[in-house]
Amino acid sequence: MSMWDIASPAWPSRVPGVTMAGFRDRGVAPIDQLLVPHPALTLVLDFGAGQPIVDDAAGRQYRGSMVAGLGLGGAVRGRGENIQCVQIRLSPVVAQAILGVGPADLEGTVVTLDDLWGREAARIREQLSAATSWADRFELADTLLARRYAAGSSIDATVAWAWHRIVATRGIIRIDQLATELGWSRKRLWSRFHAQIGQPPKPAARLVRFDRAAHRLVAGHHPARVAADAGYTDQSHLHRDVMAFTGITPTAVATEPFLTIDDLAWPTATQAART
Repeated sequence: MSMWDIASPAWPSRVPGVTMAGFRDRGVAPIDQLLVPHPALTLVLDFGAGQPIVDDAAGRQYRGSMVAGLGLGGAVRGRGENIQCVQIRLSPVVAQAILGVGPADLEGTVVTLDDLWGREAARIREQLSAATSWADRFELADTLLARRYAAGSSIDATVAWAWHRIVATRGIIRIDQLATELGWSRKRLWSRFHAQIGQPPKPAARLVRFDRAAHRLVAGHHPARVAADAGYTDQSHLHRDVMAFTGITPTAVATEPFLTIDDLAWPTATQAART
């Protein structure tokens, strides 16, 4: 068994669409676990003695602080020892302003923060390492995010509305209906949404629906009930989607110790994770 100490901020981020948590590997055993897709971009700020390592489906390897694009998953795994990091989830609506690159440029990929931000990545690591508490680290991270967000460029307000509409309907809304509500053609919605969110609207809705289903499975609900509640045609449809996103079955996803920031995946301050 590997063990994580997990911390969360006592206050919400100053930037809408941002959540964060702190993770410290307690060093009982090396970490090796599946990275389950999430409807957000993931920014990992590493400052520990060991570095997190991500191996993607193509066999590429990434170390240290990094950014994972929207919906990254499948055969992607995270591993390492003596890891300490701040994990930040970025809504695709705010990701471009904060990261300095559009979500479409990160679709399905991982990029090291050194490659993305250059010397600033090293400065952030030093500051987080020098901080003496999680509260100070969260404040440092949030100040960084707020500064970059204020200086960055926002996406089109109509595209942002479309994303929030998909999230509000838990991915069940039909794309034809969404286009009608916007007064756009499907082609216009597809091109603008893909360019600014990082996925076309239909795959984005599918990801949001999967995320809802995955958390229902973690909460202990039967796959048949999850399929019905999450808008799948039937349990087989759910099974196919889960396998496509993760490479494992719905039953296995229910026990997978994926790193996400919510009470279902991490119900206590210290959580055991299977390796």
